Order: sequence, then structure tokens, then C-alpha cells
Amino acid sequence: MLIDFVPTVGGVSLAEAPAFKKAPGGAPANVAVGIARLGGSSAFIGKVGEDEFGYMLADILKENNVNSSGMRFDPGARTALAFVTLSADGEREFMFFRNPSADMLLRESELDIDLIKQARVFHYGSISLIEEPCRSTHMTAMEVAKKSGCILSYDPNLRLPLWPSEHAARAGIMSIWNQADVIKVSEEEISFLTGGDDPYDDNVVMKKLFHPELKLLLVTEGPEGCRYYTKNFKGRVPGVKVKAVDTTGAGDAFVGGLLKSLASDVNLYKDEKRLKEALRFANACGALTVTEKGAIPALPTKEAVLQALTEVTA
Repeated sequence: MLIDFVPTVGGVSLAEAPAFKKAPGGAPANVAVGIARLGGSSAFIGKVGEDEFGYMLADILKENNVNSSGMRFDPGARTALAFVTLSADGEREFMFFRNPSADMLLRESELDIDLIKQARVFHYGSISLIEEPCRSTHMTAMEVAKKSGCILSYDPNLRLPLWPSEHAARAGIMSIWNQADVIKVSEEEISFLTGGDDPYDDNVVMKKLFHPELKLLLVTEGPEGCRYYTKNFKGRVPGVKVKAVDTTGAGDAFVGGLLKSLASDVNLYKDEKRLKEALRFANACGALTVTEKGAIPALPTKEAVLQALTEVTA
């Protein structure tokens, strides 16, 4: 988890921004809040600094009904910060301050093993793979989750500026690829991970990214919706059209929407009709999130999502 500093006006560079507004950030935490806001049960495991920002992030999780008992506070490192620029169309660029920040310093001994064992779905990204000790902690948590019968859900959430090189990013992200049950990637991430192949080519996706143990591979296409691939079928679900203000957290809202459905119906991926319904719901979660600034404040309730879907089909 980290603090995003977002310019008070859009379409300017960091240097040109007259002021910044602070916002809670971090993809797995966004997903956890997204699930809770939809009425699901979620918990977050991670580390922040023993500082005002760290306590603020812990409070935000509690206020949003996310179990934060797995959070740890580091007395010797600060909570991570990121400065985010918003272009005119709501797309983002990042500048990170973590040298090292508390999130990179979570140790295996600090993991709440019982909390992991209670989960039906264990969701993670790739940023926790960049540095030790966090990488080993991440691997241990995945192992515990797998042995406990959790569905492993992976959103690589590529942030190139955080990796030492493009090669390190590609190798790091792919190092745990074959252990996931569910993977969500964007078109840009497919191009990056395949070395520039066409992200719209089903053969590229199936040959290079679909692994034998994978239950469900999802490709998000922003406002266009998403594509889905399983061992037995593939297809696409169109997006819900909205006016984008800020795309921050849209992918996390999508993942939260899907995982909420998956936790209540773990065999969802075997039935194409049920899967498409869940993906329509997840697409609407993502769409509603881009209509407001910030990730966590913009994550929708179940009622708002169902209302949006009713309006689309009306």
C-alpha cells in the first residue's frame, strides 16, 4: 500500500502541477476495498511505515471494512509514495519514492499464516517480487495459500519504473506465472511479456500465456471490455460506456468484481454463461470507477453496479 499524490488539475506534467492531493493507493489494497464495497469479505497483508501515512492507510482499510490484521508497521522505513500525472484522457504516469519503503521489507516471520488459510481466493501482484525480503515472503504466502486450497489470482500490474530493467521485469513477472489459477493482464502487458507480439491474436495469448494449470486468463481492453480464455472456450464481453475522468483503479475494480463472484462460485470458469455474467458485472465495476477521481473513493457498491447494468440493458 502507498500514498498517491495526484495533481489537482489534469493534463499537466509533475513539474507544472500547481498542487497535489493525497490518495491511498496500491493495487491489492484497491482490490480488497473493491470486494468489501461490493459486500464481500476481504483482508489485506502488507507493510507500511510506522508514520502518519502508514496509520492513515490502515485506518482507510478499517473504514472500508477490510480486515487489516495482517498489516505490519516498520519503525525504520517510510510508507511508499508515488506522484501520479493525469493526462487529458485520464491516463497516468508514475514517479515513485521507495528507497527502500516499508512495503519492500515485509518478512516471512511477519506473515499472518492463519489469515491466509481462511481465504477462498489469494490475490497478488508482481511489485512484491522486485526486492528481498518481500519476494521470499510473497513466495511463502503463495505456497501457504495453494496448500490451503485457495484459488491463486494474479494481476502482474506492470510498473516498469520500479524494476531494474525491462528484462528483470519480464523475468520476474513470468517467474510465478505457472502457479496462478486466474490471471488478469492488459493489452499493453501482453505486448510487453511476449516481446512485442499482437495482443489481439488469440494464438499468441494461448501459446505464450496460457499454461496447463490455468483455469481462467482475462485480457482487459479498457472501455472495450475484456476477453476470456479457459481450456474449453474463449470469447469477449463488451464494456460499459462511460465518460472517463481518471482511470486509476479501473483494473483493480474489475478484479474485485470478478473475485467477489468467484469466491461465491468457485467453478464459475467452467460455465461460459455464468462466467460472462460475472465478467459483465466486473466490467461495470471498472467502468464506474473511472467516472470519479482516485481509486478507493471511486470503487462502486453492488447496488450502483446492478443499476448501471440495468441501464445498459434497458
